[in-house]
Amino acid sequence: MKKDVDVKNKKINSEETKPSEAKEEHEKKTYKVLGVIFEVTKKRYYFEVTDNTEYKKGDKVVVDTARGRELGAVYAEARELPEKELVLPLKPVIKKASEEELERYNNLRDESEAAYLVCKVKIAEHKLPMKIVASEFTFDKSKLIFYFTAEGRIDFRELVKDLATIFKLRIELRQIGVRDEARILGSIGICGKELCCRTFINKFDSVSIKMARDQGLVINPSKISGACGRLLCCIKYEHSQYADALKSFPAVNQTVGTEDGDGRVVGVNPLNGYLYVDIPTKGMMRKDLVDIKFNKREARKLQNKTSAEERKLKGLEKE
Repeated sequence: MKKDVDVKNKKINSEETKPSEAKEEHEKKTYKVLGVIFEVTKKRYYFEVTDNTEYKKGDKVVVDTARGRELGAVYAEARELPEKELVLPLKPVIKKASEEELERYNNLRDESEAAYLVCKVKIAEHKLPMKIVASEFTFDKSKLIFYFTAEGRIDFRELVKDLATIFKLRIELRQIGVRDEARILGSIGICGKELCCRTFINKFDSVSIKMARDQGLVINPSKISGACGRLLCCIKYEHSQYADALKSFPAVNQTVGTEDGDGRVVGVNPLNGYLYVDIPTKGMMRKDLVDIKFNKREARKLQNKTSAEERKLKGLEKE
């Protein structure tokens, strides 16, 4: 009987360790990957390196993708990354692009530019409320893709028929957002540098008016919107620090108590730990956070309240 119990306990213990062992193995497993960017969409992906070929930044490579073989440029040299930081399954890097493949790619690019102009004319003929942004052939030239923006859904079936008749191959019209449009076309941001979405952002995060307000930015469309007409992506970068600091602060326009009397908060500097309070008998004064008293529940309520001005600018939050 005792032997049976021991065997049963061993079995239970071994089953309990399996998930943790699997997790540990998952965290330890690494892949040798290469960062590749595609010219038209400026999207960046990791591809698995399966041989000993040395790839340098700027090299043109042929990779396997969901739509077949494509040619891209290396933006990050090969390195080992843990499995938990990657999206599996990984597609492989096939090889460095040959001179013939580079020539083929350049010819396809020239042809796609001509196709762009044809599509632009056809859109005008069909009087469709859409704006063509870019075009590209797949590397095997089995499909011609047009990227466009529009306010809503567009019935472009007749346009596709016309284009298929002209180019004699499969046509795909892909609707993109204004942020993707800015990434494809490129521009200079208000900081004087090339757009973040063009240089390193791969997936767009949601940005809200509240994030701008939390950081004390002027809620003015010309100050907080980017080349795409939406809120600046960089507003997101430091918001978590401001959000954490604001948890200890009163809200702007909240009444607080100080050693000089009660007053109304007119401005806060959460990262440096002080605020400005308008006290009727003293005027505006700078106070350290530790020197004031306030209702924290009221502060949270006021901080989450949206003003009429902010509601008018909600359109800037759209993707």
